[in-house]
Amino acid sequence: MTQQAARVGGVEGVAAAFRELYGAEPDGVWSAPGRVNLIGEHTDYNDGFVMPLALPHTALAAVSRREDGVVRLHSGDVDGGVVEVRAEDLDPDGRGGGWAAYPAGVVWALRDAGHPVTGVDLHIQSTVPTGAGLSSSAALEVVTALACNDLFGLGLRPWQLARIGQRAENVFVGVPCGIMDQTAAACCTEGHALHLDTRDLSQRQVPFDLAAQGLRLLVVDTRVRHELGEGAYANRRAGCEEGARALGVHALRDVALKHMDEALARLDDPTVRCYVRHVVTENARVEEVVSLLEAGETRAIGPVLTAGHASLRDDFDVSCAELDLVVESGCAAGALGARMTGGGFGGSAIVLVEEGDAESVTKAVTEAFAAAGHRRPQVFTAVASAGARRLT
Repeated sequence: MTQQAARVGGVEGVAAAFRELYGAEPDGVWSAPGRVNLIGEHTDYNDGFVMPLALPHTALAAVSRREDGVVRLHSGDVDGGVVEVRAEDLDPDGRGGGWAAYPAGVVWALRDAGHPVTGVDLHIQSTVPTGAGLSSSAALEVVTALACNDLFGLGLRPWQLARIGQRAENVFVGVPCGIMDQTAAACCTEGHALHLDTRDLSQRQVPFDLAAQGLRLLVVDTRVRHELGEGAYANRRAGCEEGARALGVHALRDVALKHMDEALARLDDPTVRCYVRHVVTENARVEEVVSLLEAGETRAIGPVLTAGHASLRDDFDVSCAELDLVVESGCAAGALGARMTGGGFGGSAIVLVEEGDAESVTKAVTEAFAAAGHRRPQVFTAVASAGARRLT
């Protein structure tokens, strides 16, 4: 049923699917984007700096308000029927897996914070690739939070919606993510990258119009996701927290680059030492990229991106053969710089290229994957797009 409606596409498609499912018009349609992170990886849960931009790929949600405490959820992207639960029965201790945990967790987080959300009907369709490290889950969370904010008149600001989404993922879903993904989905603006201080959530919109400068940022989805990813993420977060405790600081953000060598000498565990070195140098790389972009030296960020990948590969140990191959083959074919993006262990890499080199670099990466026996990667251009918004 909804598959036929979904083929219409876009706002009309998600609204038509809602009508088929629930027999009524939705109160509105909302959108929240996926994101790609330009620089600043695994720094957000260390109170550090990040620099994401929103993608044109979005989660669209048709939603209506209910007054009877019932929450009904449906995805046009996942096989299965409507998931129905009473809002009062939502409980992190009894959570299940699957896509519905993300919007259900948002309803729980809003109610747990004292907001009067009395139930919703929701149908969602997303063009954000799943498993690609492009924050498809944050898009689900933020679009749900924004719809509830509007429908129930909660008066929450975008950064507060991001906090709700993060709490849903941390506590209800059980993934210890930082705040970057949800903030990118909620707060990014078209034509800009978001320089975010994850400690105080202060933001600066940095112009990032690559087309005007004859440049292009390619996203290469390796289409692989290694199973050790989620547990390894938690292990690295725990290692960073261990490093902060050993150094007597609140978070690794508090270790200055000029004092890094002294700090590293105080750490006995070589793995923790590597984690600390990555976070401290990555924060410095974010600040360097901001300075270069604001000075109009966009091409000069290329080597900084590549240095960030080396740190993620060697110190933080979250890369994999496929991501390394994107960086190596892309740079060998003339890219200005490249790095993995997202949590790692698969997912996507970004490649900064001259506009005229985009086709040849894409060809080189694709041929390198074929020669290595990997699945053909999916390549698209990242365009800095708008954050979450109401469409109807």
